[in-house]
Amino acid sequence: MHSPSKPAPPSQQASQAASATMPVRGALASLSLAMLLPALGTSIANVGLPGMASALHASFQDVQWIVLAYLLAITALIVSVGRLGDMVGRRRLLLAGIALFALASALCALAPTLWLLVAARALQGLGAAAMMALTMAFVGSTVPKAQTGSAMGLLGTMSAVGTTLGPALGGLLIARFGWQAIFLVNVPLAGVALLLAWRYLPADPRGAAAKRPVFDHRGTVLLALTLAAYALAMTLGRGDFGVRNAALLLAACIGGALFVCVERKAPAPLIHLPMLRAPVLGAGLAASMLVSTVMMSTLVVGPFYLARGLGLGAAATGMVLAAGPLVAAFCGVPSGWLVDRYGAQRMGGAGLCGAAGACLALALLPASLGIAGYAAPIMLLTASYALFQAANNTAVMGDIAAEQRGLVSGMLNLSRNLGLVTGASVMGAVFAAGASDIASAPPAAMIRGMHATFGVASALILAALAIFLLSRVFGKRRSPAGDRA
Repeated sequence: MHSPSKPAPPSQQASQAASATMPVRGALASLSLAMLLPALGTSIANVGLPGMASALHASFQDVQWIVLAYLLAITALIVSVGRLGDMVGRRRLLLAGIALFALASALCALAPTLWLLVAARALQGLGAAAMMALTMAFVGSTVPKAQTGSAMGLLGTMSAVGTTLGPALGGLLIARFGWQAIFLVNVPLAGVALLLAWRYLPADPRGAAAKRPVFDHRGTVLLALTLAAYALAMTLGRGDFGVRNAALLLAACIGGALFVCVERKAPAPLIHLPMLRAPVLGAGLAASMLVSTVMMSTLVVGPFYLARGLGLGAAATGMVLAAGPLVAAFCGVPSGWLVDRYGAQRMGGAGLCGAAGACLALALLPASLGIAGYAAPIMLLTASYALFQAANNTAVMGDIAAEQRGLVSGMLNLSRNLGLVTGASVMGAVFAAGASDIASAPPAAMIRGMHATFGVASALILAALAIFLLSRVFGKRRSPAGDRA
């Protein structure tokens, strides 16, 4: 007769618990770097455009393609990359994406001509798309369910840190080493992310790729072309919507209709269209796009309002503009903790209510309040955005079957990107209409433009809140997306 086994001593139990948490911490470290690098790649390049234009003998219009090629690659390919990760294995595709990002960053630094640099930036965008699409998908398989919100908040923090750090770090690197350094800095960071991901991320299950061996090539190409056309329609002309923009938008509409037709008949579609009827997923994507549209307005309107409406200098304007991203960076982890503690639906609604209040304040508060009248609502808006993002990502990813996490993670990031490019065009046009001629408008016109912009932003946030609340009602009556797909 065997004697009952004795429980391990407290010191041994503590050691076992610590060793069990190491893979989780290592995985989160790798995922955090994989989330930071794409955001850094977006924000750090802008500060180097004047130097690159001079060094490569390019016009301002041409040098803009250094930024645009990166954003287009991410927007056009992020959903397809996420779906491919579900099919062939998310770990191996994420490792390939990080390696490609590092290689493309080195090629950017070595490019002797503008268009080789643009091509390298497109490759870098492909690597960034893989990282963005697959990072959130790993949370469900590496983090305990009770800590999902905290993990999502951490990833949101790293994205905000990358966005905030880019201009300052880029300026320092360019001043010391030249514009090539803003790309070379990605190489060692990506190397660390690659090593951590290889060491700590769970291996892909064997035979996972055999579940769906057919890849939807026609749907992938159609979606990529459609998204590229839409992104170009929203970004070319820098807010001046002309015939070219209208033609691209029409092409995007036609491409979207063709994509729906192809997906309905495809044996293994890129996107199962019935998924989008799931209340939590459909509402989460729509609300994310609306809120991201509003967040872009702070970047479009803020510099003009502060510099020309309030008469601030360049240094003061930069400091005020940095307040929002800094708040978002500090609020990411606490937001995730609140989601874990009180629930994604409740905190998502709270975040949208806070964002609506902030936008209403910006639309109504008089300019006589000065910097405080702008900065305080902006800080509330970015804190509310961090809370909403953590809650929305947790709700959507928690409602999805494991084999679809890469696809849905890509769709979430796509909705955010589409909101950003839409906001750059639409909210910029609203501001320009309210301020009349921006180039020569007096401060009063700038103030009118800011009030008009955030009046529209308030309506968009309230629409997102209505969608979010309705999804909660209908979500109780229908089964989860992952169960039906």
